[in-house]
Amino acid sequence: MKIGSIRVNPAIILKHIVLWLGAIIMVLPFIWMFSTSLKPPAEVLAWPPQFLPKTVSIDNFRTVFERAPFARFFMNSVLMSAASTICIIITSTLAGYIFGKFKFPLKNFLFILLLATAMVPFETYMIPLYLRMVQFHWVNTFMGLLSPYLVMSYGIFFMRQNVQATIPEDLLDMARIDGVSEFGIYTRMVLPLLSGSVGALAIFAFMQSWAAFIWPLIITTNRDLWTMELGLGMFQFQYTVALGPINAGSMISIAPVLIVFLFLRKRIVQGITLSGMKE
Repeated sequence: MKIGSIRVNPAIILKHIVLWLGAIIMVLPFIWMFSTSLKPPAEVLAWPPQFLPKTVSIDNFRTVFERAPFARFFMNSVLMSAASTICIIITSTLAGYIFGKFKFPLKNFLFILLLATAMVPFETYMIPLYLRMVQFHWVNTFMGLLSPYLVMSYGIFFMRQNVQATIPEDLLDMARIDGVSEFGIYTRMVLPLLSGSVGALAIFAFMQSWAAFIWPLIITTNRDLWTMELGLGMFQFQYTVALGPINAGSMISIAPVLIVFLFLRKRIVQGITLSGMKE
């Protein structure tokens, strides 16, 4: 189809329209949440609801920090998510390298067994895990809070696929002939070659630990260890919900995830594309 001197493909136009509609549907709840966080109480409960606030107010954000130690909750979430992300990157890249490039007895069986654990819901083993934390005296401790988020079975699978797709055997053999140790190969060759995949895995790991709610609720009774997700519950009461403050707190809560995603978003497509390739 031609419009003047410009050739137009209807299929491409339709595809872009569908993508734009999908993007709007996905972004709209975040815009509504941000709009509600800037509304005074009268406008939050107004009927019919108004999409944009008539009067912009930051009182909801002020209320969040006045009613609860949200700065501490925020730092707890940052520390937990950062520590979890670092541990998952180390364990996933190391295990992925071993499963991808080494041969040892029961290798395939162990790998399948590892993948099978990803299908087990956390709710089925959280009570035994809690009892183990009691034995370790890790209840109400940072180690107890962090312990379920040190290893990610999907991360090991993800990195194993990327190791097979991006790291040739000849390169590793050349390094061994030159006398480089296996740990040296891992730190000086494998990790730099997996930088794109590591960025994608970092997003998954960070989002998993940042959004954790059930386990922090079980393992902590001391508010000094509460995370952002638990802190938001302070604005939900028996019969009502403080909509303004809870939306303001939610905006603060999702900000780090959005920042991490914006910086590493290109790594997601690259890493997932490589994870589907075979050697």
